[in-house]
Amino acid sequence: MASIKPSVPKGTRDFSPAEMARRNFIFDTIKSVFRKYGYQQIETPSMENLSTLTGKYGDEGDKLIFKILNSGDYLAKVDADKLAFKDSNLLISEISEKALRYDLTVPFARYVVQHQNEITFPFKRFQVQPVWRADRPQKGRYREFYQCDADVVGSDSLLNEAEFILIYDEALSKLGLRDFTIKINNRKILSGIAQVIDKSDNIIDLTVAIDKLDKIGLDGVIAELSNKGFTIEDINKLKPVILLEGSNTEKLESLRKALANSPIGLQGCDELETVLNYIKATPLQKGLLELDITLARGLNYYTGAIFEVKTNEVQMGSIGGGGRYDDLTGMFGLKGLTGAGISFGADRIYDVMEELDLFPSSAVQGTQVLICCFDKDAESYALPLLQRLRGLEINTELYPAGAKIKKQMEYANSKQVPYTILIGSEEMASGLLAFKDMTSGLQEKLTTGQIVEKLSK
Repeated sequence: MASIKPSVPKGTRDFSPAEMARRNFIFDTIKSVFRKYGYQQIETPSMENLSTLTGKYGDEGDKLIFKILNSGDYLAKVDADKLAFKDSNLLISEISEKALRYDLTVPFARYVVQHQNEITFPFKRFQVQPVWRADRPQKGRYREFYQCDADVVGSDSLLNEAEFILIYDEALSKLGLRDFTIKINNRKILSGIAQVIDKSDNIIDLTVAIDKLDKIGLDGVIAELSNKGFTIEDINKLKPVILLEGSNTEKLESLRKALANSPIGLQGCDELETVLNYIKATPLQKGLLELDITLARGLNYYTGAIFEVKTNEVQMGSIGGGGRYDDLTGMFGLKGLTGAGISFGADRIYDVMEELDLFPSSAVQGTQVLICCFDKDAESYALPLLQRLRGLEINTELYPAGAKIKKQMEYANSKQVPYTILIGSEEMASGLLAFKDMTSGLQEKLTTGQIVEKLSK
């Protein structure tokens, strides 16, 4: 058999023990904040029925769904015309009934409907699992990546939106980020803008275009809107709104004037003002809250507040986002159940923290103590101490007897173990073990009781 060059698919990665320790530091930090705000953890399958996912993410999103071929001889009953892709949509429906989940929100909506008789509303859940997108891999963008989501359904209170802002602020501050912006907008305001220029039927085209302002600039947005049928007069009305400046309060005042003839637009302004007033009563730690009218978040299911978080310390895309969706569960038969949610982009957060060297040394701390033995007798002598330290929740390893002490110390250094205990015939006879601080190089003779006391501190 020919040898195979080991590799992973583009856009996916292996994670080393050190990387996993850092990733778990991120996950554990975010989870602790979720729990503090009353969210409970669930999990859903990696794959969903294709019908569950299709049509929920817009045309561009649907193209990025990884479809799974049916098992077995799935082409046996497909006729030649379909195989020639003369009817590609029908072909896909016959050879693929499942897909890898694109995000965690739509599977969550499906979960709520399926389990509606088992859960108490409002239902606050969080989920930390991988998702898959058939995107072009690049810096900060992967085909397989983790999302950390928190959603609440069954409550229309805008306190939820305010708490999402606080969750972002607290979690990212705990992770060590010092300069980041939490952007907020409201899809009702965007609907109002479309209404004012008499383009309500083109709301998707409008939101998709202005959402790209950071990437393609104002000229690019104007060109895209022109291609979608927006006139020069329409664009001239849009420009002042798109380029709003000033404080959040000043932006809201300008928006109220621009949307004076749009009831839905004014409702969006009222909702934003309510959220901003909540935050005034609970100031943020590190995050900057910014009303950004160009924030559109292209996903079709958002109906109210929308969020996006960006770090200002590293050139990186958004590290979080979300919003309110009034009837996401309706597509699964449960009407009128409002919800809102946010997501942390854990992989991008990892890249940011690594570039800024924000991971504390404790994040990669694995083994705290390595017991090194000269021979089998020392190994037997060490076993009670090994179990005693582990019983005190001190991460301890016993290196199997037989290797030279030099090799055992090299092992400790390679794993960045901070302390070692050396046991030989002399140590067993005296009861004083050689305890070494691997960072300072200080070595001293201590009893097992003294070692336990020192490590417990």
